Amino acid sequence: MTLDKVVASAEQAVADIGDGASLAVGGFGLCGVPAVLIGALYDRGSTGLRVVSNNCGLDGRGLGQLLAAGRIARAMGSYVGENKEFARQYLAGEIEVELMPQGTLAERLRAGGSGIPAFYTPAGVGTLVAEGGLPWRYHADGSVAVASPPKEVREFGGRSYVLEEAITTDFALVRAARGDRHGNLVFHQAARNFNPLAAMAGRITVAEVEELVEPGDLDPDAVHLPGVFVQRVLPLTPEQAADKPIEKRTTR
Repeated sequence: MTLDKVVASAEQAVADIGDGASLAVGGFGLCGVPAVLIGALYDRGSTGLRVVSNNCGLDGRGLGQLLAAGRIARAMGSYVGENKEFARQYLAGEIEVELMPQGTLAERLRAGGSGIPAFYTPAGVGTLVAEGGLPWRYHADGSVAVASPPKEVREFGGRSYVLEEAITTDFALVRAARGDRHGNLVFHQAARNFNPLAAMAGRITVAEVEELVEPGDLDPDAVHLPGVFVQRVLPLTPEQAADKPIEKRTTR
């Protein structure tokens, strides 16, 4: 059995992601987004995808590429802003959207990767997050077609907590700054926000890496995600690694 998890192409890396698959996708805004793998999945033509990600990219960038093509059936995340097409599809009833507190999303992914089925959190107590009624899908006329169900609330130490279930997905797509052939990954700054958690939640995790190194080159203390969570590694070309769009350019 070989531990070399490197794949030859992005097309090979996503070849078995079919219609209706669930995906955990790393990235925060446009930072740390696995754009090459998303592009290959777009070219593959898979549709009806169920995506879990902090946000759905920008118009035409990141997951926004799949969204604009009508390939995403359901999205779970914590932020809708910055993507006009995402908001349009949601309000028009073309996509189902489950929104949740950002920390809850992070912990649901981490719990899924850790084998923890559910956990209690104070986030959302006393709101529609716990009580139910958040619009997941609208009818075309603007009425609510599907609403979130109520969740269990329990008291611990005199404080109320809501029960949140872990998230696991068929696949995960992530981007790392460095990775070795065994799948050990290192992320750069804000790209570490959701990429390790998304990678943990996927049953098959595919990582595109800006720099591929040999086993032993990474200091074990510097590894952010051990290779046990990663099944495939795609080395990027220098041009692909350098393609990092700026979400909001500010000058003075």
